[in-house]
Amino acid sequence: MSTSVHSRESLWGLLDEAAEIEHNLMCCYLYALFSLRAPGSDGLNEAESAAIARWRDLILGVAIEEMAHLANVCNILSALGAPAHFGRPNFPIPLGYHPAGMVVRLAPFTLDTLDHFIFLERPESVAIPDGAGFVAERSYRRDMDPDRLTPAARDYATVGQLYGAILDALETLADTLGEDALFIGDDRHQISGAAATMPEVAVVRCLKTARAAIEAIVAQGEGSAEGGHDSHYARFLAVRADYVALLAERPDFAPAHPAAHNPVMRRPPTPDGKLWVNAEPAASLLDFGNAVYNHALRCLALAYAGVTPDEQAVLVRASITLMHVLTPLAEQLATLPANADHPDCTAGLSFATLRSLAALPATAGALPVLAERLDEMAARAGRFACVTHPDAEAALQAAVPPLAALAARLRASARPTEDQPMDTPANPAPASASGPPIPIDRGAGIEEIPGQALSLLFNAKRCIHARHCVLGQPQVFKANVEGPWIDPAAASTEALVTVAHMCPSGAIGYVRHDGGAAEAAPPVNLVQIRENGPLGIRADIRLDGAAIGMRATLCRCGASRNKPYCDGSHNEIGFAATGEPATRPSEPLATRGGALAIDPEVNGPLIVTGNLEICAGTGRTVDRVTSARLCRCGGSANKPFCDNSHRRNGFKS
Repeated sequence: MSTSVHSRESLWGLLDEAAEIEHNLMCCYLYALFSLRAPGSDGLNEAESAAIARWRDLILGVAIEEMAHLANVCNILSALGAPAHFGRPNFPIPLGYHPAGMVVRLAPFTLDTLDHFIFLERPESVAIPDGAGFVAERSYRRDMDPDRLTPAARDYATVGQLYGAILDALETLADTLGEDALFIGDDRHQISGAAATMPEVAVVRCLKTARAAIEAIVAQGEGSAEGGHDSHYARFLAVRADYVALLAERPDFAPAHPAAHNPVMRRPPTPDGKLWVNAEPAASLLDFGNAVYNHALRCLALAYAGVTPDEQAVLVRASITLMHVLTPLAEQLATLPANADHPDCTAGLSFATLRSLAALPATAGALPVLAERLDEMAARAGRFACVTHPDAEAALQAAVPPLAALAARLRASARPTEDQPMDTPANPAPASASGPPIPIDRGAGIEEIPGQALSLLFNAKRCIHARHCVLGQPQVFKANVEGPWIDPAAASTEALVTVAHMCPSGAIGYVRHDGGAAEAAPPVNLVQIRENGPLGIRADIRLDGAAIGMRATLCRCGASRNKPYCDGSHNEIGFAATGEPATRPSEPLATRGGALAIDPEVNGPLIVTGNLEICAGTGRTVDRVTSARLCRCGGSANKPFCDNSHRRNGFKS
């Protein structure tokens, strides 16, 4: 592919096409993934179910890496002064939009679909045919004069060739304009690997970092000389070999639902190659799924728009959370009839896009606007009722709590406006004159036990019965009594503060009325790994964006009924996990305190961002990090760190 790119505008055009290819491939891979039958379904034997579980994990991993590729392309665009690019045409991609040899459309998991994925991800040195049914209807050339002022689309045989042209153009413009003049973007308009919780994502500031990002994309998936043992090309080849072996044992093995090719939401004016999903409840579920998908893109676009670092972290997590909400909806779609005229075909998510995916202005009102849309989606899901398809109704009802929680998270993270009033604390209630005072319900499971100089706070849901309270101050915390059992008047203010600070779960807190200091953030943020038990956190904790105090114990066995908090279930299930993992090489942190953000990923790990020392139960330092993914499914072979076992063991949060 010859480039002859001599302008920033033309380079932006090449990168925009690369962004759309990564985005389109991610959708195609997810569609095939969503069409797979659930392991253990009727008619599947043990070996077939195990294979489908492996394929789901592998294809999801590839799709996530395509998302990281898209993020890196957007980072390069931003470094060159252009906006991030999330727009793309709807499926199937029309002829001429990409080169003739690149057919991009939604199809369920089949051997032909796998062959198509292998063809798309092939290295330049490999000559293989496309999958049956995916060969371009006609040959054409995108052969505009490359020297025109208006950027012209170019032909290329492989995605690797496109990235080669982008790299050549970067080097050419760096020579002619100078690197400083070429890379003029603001880092605030990029996403880092820490913010994305993807180590592959990197901030681009110069030709060296841009080259590294492109070379990583090519090596990981498209166009590497030999494919690489862990490249997308090699992984799809491995799935194909696995599939062929199972077909040899049972020729009628059907690992996927017969999902539609290129489902659409509306009656198509040109129906060839498309299937209109108009049967209920599939049509309503498709509408809802596309709304969730587009909102994930809307959140991600705003994350690139120059918001504050805290807002960016919230927006990236929101986008990831919405994709987790989307997954069970899309999987359910693949089981539902799509159209009465096509009784042998099921529905599927169409990934229909809005006409504009431009980022909202990065103002104080942006996050509340996004929260408003989440409220609309939660309300719509809550009204859905379908007696004939209870599984579809259940899938939508399950989406309501995370959507509502996400709306609350966005509102809590929004910048205050000048006329926004500050919250004022409630006045403490008077203590009882005789015996322990009557607790006051403060909501969210918290009781306030009033005292004169200090009121104690107790959250029974967070209590793990460490017993520092009943053993350290038995006259205050009166175990095994009927009625009120906490009496702040029975000890000095200093003693009450001390026993509260000893509570590892944060179940005990306090509010001072004597002008004394509230609980201070620790100078060093710590995670202590409990032997066969939870993670003990000491930091200024922001859980899902909400301040929850300086102490918490979070489940890591996967069995708690009060996730993400520990409820002692590790004892009931006999959870076994060392509290003394091996020390990992790390350098001392420049700053050891500060706010610690903990974002529980839906059906996934705890995403931790901030300065943190991870310590063994004996206090030995295991690692020092500024971001980490901590296992909470109980299955990781690399505890306390996540190794993606949650994708294979069916962990639900």
